[in-house]
Amino acid sequence: MDKKESDPGKTGRTRKKIRISHEMSPDRKKAVKDAMKAKKVSKPEWDRINESSAHKFNRKKVKPGEIRTIKLNLLKVTIGDSWPTSVCILHGNRPGPVVTIIGAIHGDELTGPSACSHLLSEALTCDGGPLDPKKIAGTIRIVPVINTPGFKSNSRYFPDGRDLNREFPGRRTGNTTQRVAHRIYHSLIKDSDYIIDLHSAAKGRSNMPQVRADLTHPTSQRLAKSFGLEVILDSKPPKGSLRRVINNLDIGAITYEGGGASSLDHEAVQVAVNGVLNSLKTLHVIPGSPNRPRFRLLASGSTWLRAHGGGLLDMLVGPGSFVEEGEVIATISDPQSPGQSIELESPITGLFICAATHPFVTAGTPVGHILPITKSKELILNQCDENSRFIVNGSLGTPVWREESDVDEISIEGEWSGGNVDSEWQRNWTNENTNSIQNNIIAAEEEED
Repeated sequence: MDKKESDPGKTGRTRKKIRISHEMSPDRKKAVKDAMKAKKVSKPEWDRINESSAHKFNRKKVKPGEIRTIKLNLLKVTIGDSWPTSVCILHGNRPGPVVTIIGAIHGDELTGPSACSHLLSEALTCDGGPLDPKKIAGTIRIVPVINTPGFKSNSRYFPDGRDLNREFPGRRTGNTTQRVAHRIYHSLIKDSDYIIDLHSAAKGRSNMPQVRADLTHPTSQRLAKSFGLEVILDSKPPKGSLRRVINNLDIGAITYEGGGASSLDHEAVQVAVNGVLNSLKTLHVIPGSPNRPRFRLLASGSTWLRAHGGGLLDMLVGPGSFVEEGEVIATISDPQSPGQSIELESPITGLFICAATHPFVTAGTPVGHILPITKSKELILNQCDENSRFIVNGSLGTPVWREESDVDEISIEGEWSGGNVDSEWQRNWTNENTNSIQNNIIAAEEEED
């Protein structure tokens, strides 16, 4: 007899439990499966016998069962600003892994800092709370803002104009950003067992909540699935990115994306907090059973929607919208030609994982990033609201608990245009040092993670 479960998107409905055939390319599917066979990840039980020793960080000690905030200077200087950042350490009474959670590697992406602030709130860290250090096995290190100068100036970049997430592992005697990357790499990264990097989309666009990981890396695959989200983008990280150097160290790493730059998306923040707690439960760092989605979309490719004219963009859908092939999703009008406008239609049926938010476009500007949905259409629609917007697991309070074996996995075949998830998004409006639209709309650059 088929299993049935309630539908969070439409009250009172039930659905039959189904299994969806995999659509991922055979080579990639085999690589993912081989990676999981190559290294079985153990599922440790709570260590109730051995006691934890002190955790050492930046020449200071954190005692078992203690919460302590320690300053880390991003630059070693004799004069001038050393750009100190706060590292909050929750050290458990029992041995376990070191999990490092990072926000604002891009200074204008605020989902991470806000989520970290919630994780460090009294409600979660108090006696008996989910992050009570006396109940923790291992060590949780939370860095709300890793790009201190960028955060203070609401800038993606460091003061020398470079992207920190393209300079890892850095150089001790290199340029400014390379020196900071070197410091972070040796102080926070190398001794971690797992790293969760919290992001938002760059300026000019907004992301629906999603996780990015190289699913051929077994520890990262497990961490990605533990986060409890439906959308997982299987992607190799770009050169110089934090995720790339972490995987090279054989450390599990994921990137969470939600919302847009220089703004706070409360749903994206809530999903991030819920996801971090899910991962910590899965890793047996904190007690409790993680909640899981009804299904996962394991995507290895996507389709782009581009403007075929220039002017002012009016988006009719947003991140997380489910669209049908041929559906009008935006209009473009030219104020210098009153009364004239064009419509943009979706080239496929699918789910918007990212949408443009900046109103200025030229012909060829990407305005939407869509995951193609074929066999699993009804499954997706059953988790959409009346406006066809996808209801993300964890966005409406505590989700229903379910076994891992009850989670459907839907693989979406394809490849990322340009080699990475965000390669086709142009560098529009992300460089504050340029003053004209013409200078901003230049060759596409890799902005994933």
